[in-house]
Amino acid sequence: MVFRNVIVCHMVPGSEQIVGDVFGHYDQVTRPQDLGVIGRYLLSHHDLYLHVIEREQDPRISGQTRGLPAFQKIAEAIGPYVTPYPRYWKNPSDSVAKEFYHWAPEGEPPADTTLTVIVGRIKPGAEPDVARVFGESDAGSLPTDLGVTGRWLYSIDDVYVHLLEQESAAAEATRDQHGDAPSFGKVMQDLGPYIEPYRPDRWHGPQDSVATVFYRWQAQD
Repeated sequence: MVFRNVIVCHMVPGSEQIVGDVFGHYDQVTRPQDLGVIGRYLLSHHDLYLHVIEREQDPRISGQTRGLPAFQKIAEAIGPYVTPYPRYWKNPSDSVAKEFYHWAPEGEPPADTTLTVIVGRIKPGAEPDVARVFGESDAGSLPTDLGVTGRWLYSIDDVYVHLLEQESAAAEATRDQHGDAPSFGKVMQDLGPYIEPYRPDRWHGPQDSVATVFYRWQAQD
């Protein structure tokens, strides 16, 4: 099972290429895998920057808690475009979202999976209620019906991040139609008091809550 951290910041809209190129350079000239990092996704959603860091093991267990190679150089290079999100920000660790729910089926996950990152706004203190809604749903057949192989929920300030891992074939088959399933509709209804779109004025359906990947790296060894 892959361990993931999620970093959330503000980002200047339209700067995806610049930020992606910075990480592309340093992922080539350094070896993040030597610090236990095996992959990363950089995503954008309106004015948000999301950085999903993948590790083989929780760094609190592996002891590999150091930051990325050339962290300071990366921070300086993306500084004009990527800035802290939380109002309470004091140091880089304050940009790491807190995981409040995780679910995965028993057994080994399939080799071919797709990760979708869903973004919204969460009502302050609503994490237990959101976890309860998904816990009840994940105890039923919906995850199997949608080919879900893992779900992680995070929050930071008023931002809600949902990492949804699915079998690739199932993800493609359900991408445009899972919203029609009654059980999915119930989940959306139950979440209504706690979760809303990040930009309600630009939201027309579930797909408008999906963040866009603009950079992807995976360790080759």
